[in-house]
Amino acid sequence: MSILLFFTLSLVIVNAQTRKIPVDTFIVTNHSVNIKGQQVSYKASTGTQPVWNKKGEPTATLFYTYYERNNVKNKAERPLVISFNGGPGSASVWMHIAYTGPKVLNIDDEGYPIQPYGVKDNPNSILDVADIVYVNPVNTGYSRLVEDNDGKLPERDNFFGINADIKYLAEWINTFVTRKNRWESPKYIIGESYGGTRVMGLAKELQDNQWMYLNGVILVSPADYKLYNTNQPVYSALNLPYYTAAAWYQKVLPNPLQQKDLLDILPEAENFAINTLMPTLAKGGFVSESEKQNVAEKMAYYSGLSKTSILQYNLDVPTRFFWKELLRNKTGQTIGRLDSRYLGIDRTEAGTSPDYSAELTSWLHSFTPAINYYLREHLKFKTDVKYNMFGDVHPWDRRNDNVREGLRQAMAQNPYLKVLIQSGYYDGATTYFGAKYTMWQVDPSGKLKDRFTFKGYRSGHMMYLRNEDLIKANDDLREFINNSLSNGKAAKY
Repeated sequence: MSILLFFTLSLVIVNAQTRKIPVDTFIVTNHSVNIKGQQVSYKASTGTQPVWNKKGEPTATLFYTYYERNNVKNKAERPLVISFNGGPGSASVWMHIAYTGPKVLNIDDEGYPIQPYGVKDNPNSILDVADIVYVNPVNTGYSRLVEDNDGKLPERDNFFGINADIKYLAEWINTFVTRKNRWESPKYIIGESYGGTRVMGLAKELQDNQWMYLNGVILVSPADYKLYNTNQPVYSALNLPYYTAAAWYQKVLPNPLQQKDLLDILPEAENFAINTLMPTLAKGGFVSESEKQNVAEKMAYYSGLSKTSILQYNLDVPTRFFWKELLRNKTGQTIGRLDSRYLGIDRTEAGTSPDYSAELTSWLHSFTPAINYYLREHLKFKTDVKYNMFGDVHPWDRRNDNVREGLRQAMAQNPYLKVLIQSGYYDGATTYFGAKYTMWQVDPSGKLKDRFTFKGYRSGHMMYLRNEDLIKANDDLREFINNSLSNGKAAKY
């Protein structure tokens, strides 16, 4: 008995392998899905592709999933969409299995988890009009740094920062497009949240250093650190229309507003935020008492907060306080940061910020089992390496953030290039009005404004989790892609 046990243990030890992801590999599977009433046959390639240093040595490997429609007669006319999520440090999982891909989560129509976990066909996927690759930056998904011959990992500074991230991802995209023979295709990059910063920067980097010209840049709930890193109170005025939207959804606005439709009241809140609140905040402590009182009263009207609490914050109300305060005297619950339709329960009703993000815990509830199951059982990519929903990418270097200007230059130099922005009204992290403000600030001349499109949805950061908005947002993507194709027109002014 002991001899048998010894040999069994020996066999286990001999066969044990180091838990590493292959540096350069992929697996192909074939599938079909019904999209908008049409059967679409497609090939899925999922695997890893290296990032190289100047010596041509692999320093990292990025995990990706590439969906390619079968039986396409002319690949040169077939658009390619390159998709990123954000974080920084988030896997490209959210849009992959909940928005644009051929499979979506098994969730209810409002986006809440249900069991059994898993995925189902996505009848709204944009795979009918474009091929899609979902790219996981270093340390997200199965993407990892690669040791050199001496067992040493590369310097983190080469990957974890605004400009480093843009630089190596542009190089990776060049390799991918070359390997997959997609240089002739119209190309689009889409980024959600921090991915918005990423793709704004990639537009110029791809153009300047990879000589790759895009047809479109798509920003989904974009994070703009030109706003977040200023610490200037005037920019908090941009949060007010979001406060209006969230308060309307939670039914705590005054009756004259609450009885109207959301889209009828948001223009009022936007006008007040830009033309009244922002100039008042600019005056700081030198604003007159009467003006301060009047503005606080109007803020209370548009936000569902009390005039007293607004004055206690000197009109500069933090979003974290809003999430805690809005329902404090109604249900005692908190509202979600990324999607304020979601409710949370804190240890105490007292305090200035929620204990946790109610919406994110709900999303991880359904996304994590689904992506792990889907990659193994549907796409046949099997590994013992952990799939990182969020990876170790910090500290993140946010210095020299010039992505807004990069996007402007890319658009100015490329007459084909158009931009679509998609935002949810109930997103309190990257607010819809903040996204509009970013759009306004990209090009101060106003000469490029006709090439920008903004679309809003009655949901949050991941607007596509709500089925009605999943349909609408994908249709908006289709329309944008079709409208930004050259159709034989020369790229000139």
